[in-house]
Amino acid sequence: MLPNTYGETAISERTCCEWFQRFKNSDFDVEDRHSSGREKVFEDAKLEALLDQDSCQNQEELIRSLGVTQQAISKRFKVMGMIAKVVKTYLETLKWEVLLHPPYSPDVAPSDYHLFRSMAHGLADQHFRSYEEIKNWINSWIASKDNQFFRRGIRMLPERWKKVVVSDGQYFES
Repeated sequence: MLPNTYGETAISERTCCEWFQRFKNSDFDVEDRHSSGREKVFEDAKLEALLDQDSCQNQEELIRSLGVTQQAISKRFKVMGMIAKVVKTYLETLKWEVLLHPPYSPDVAPSDYHLFRSMAHGLADQHFRSYEEIKNWINSWIASKDNQFFRRGIRMLPERWKKVVVSDGQYFES
């Protein structure tokens, strides 16, 4: 039934049975287990040659041509930096300045710092019994803020960004 719906990308009946057994035993990992059989290995040169012939091939076509799994193709793309190259090239066509992404931290997230820091103070003693209560509280909290509150947060952005750039993505106190 799965191959009729999903075609060649469908998981096999054997894989379904193995996963069912794992799930039944509370093992919810769906990654392939190393088996006694050896996974087919291919050289980057073969992949690059196929892409040189036709750079518009999708993963399914490459899988069929090389006789390997989707995971093998994805791993090779990642190792070769193929996905990063495609994204980088696309961003260059947009003429966007690409900034390094520092690790996430409330201090290094200047665009939401003002809003969420203030909201955190308002949430300090709150206890909610339902999702609806949370939504209502957030909506009323936002409605209680005047335009000056949001303007002040926006005006602080250049100064916050300067601190982020100067700290080179490292943690800093406000």
